[in-house]
Amino acid sequence: MPPFDRNTLMARFQEMVARGQPIIGGGAGTGISAKCEEAGGIDLIVIYNSGRYRMAGRASSAGLLAYGNANQIVQEMALEVLPVVKHTPVLAGVNGTDPFVIMPKLLRELKELGFSGVQNFPTVGLIDGTFRVSLEETGITYGSEVDMIRLAHEMDMLTTPYVFSADEAVAMAEAGADIIVAHMGVTVGGTIGAESAKSLDESVRLIDEWAEAARRVRREVIILCHGGPIATPEDATYVMKQSEHCNGFYGASSMERLPTEIALTEQIRRFKAIA
Repeated sequence: MPPFDRNTLMARFQEMVARGQPIIGGGAGTGISAKCEEAGGIDLIVIYNSGRYRMAGRASSAGLLAYGNANQIVQEMALEVLPVVKHTPVLAGVNGTDPFVIMPKLLRELKELGFSGVQNFPTVGLIDGTFRVSLEETGITYGSEVDMIRLAHEMDMLTTPYVFSADEAVAMAEAGADIIVAHMGVTVGGTIGAESAKSLDESVRLIDEWAEAARRVRREVIILCHGGPIATPEDATYVMKQSEHCNGFYGASSMERLPTEIALTEQIRRFKAIA
């Protein structure tokens, strides 16, 4: 399937926003995840390197560590996911800080594979403290991710970056981001989810704060929420009803890991209960 035209996608999403219809995106770590997400009517599918770890029973945060080449893993996963997706735009999670890629070449290759856009993952935005300072001081920076989004925008790819602060929301809006995803941290719940997280109300406050900052740069930017305590449809419903600016939800663990854990566990219990 060839990549979707960015302008066509944005016209569709802006119409959804105008109607008050939430935009729903989701990560796919396997072909069956992507096939089921599309069957459910999802609006965007994203392939992250973390999807490989997540669907192997490991935490999504494994995607931040040196267990494999993140950009190469996404290209490998594309061969499983892209052929089974028939009418939904698929985006690539791109490691924008990778010093061993020629970014224009990588983005062209992703577009040729059939990706309609990109997102910044793995991201140093999930790292804080002394280690984050060390990364930034030695050239492994969130700014490199902003540069990747800017370049993808100039190449007419859909861009949906994660942001972790109002300043980052501004930087991504200035880079031309189409959809800004307010990241609330690693998703809670299930067997390998995070155990500590912001509250839903705190998340609403931050989402609106970051959205307002981004929309001071470009009024038309779309805002989605992701992660942390926003793990279920009920959580996302609460956030979108309480938020002034949130236009939808981006899920990864919420879309494939948690449903798989629940469904498989219950199915085995039903078989074991046969008298």
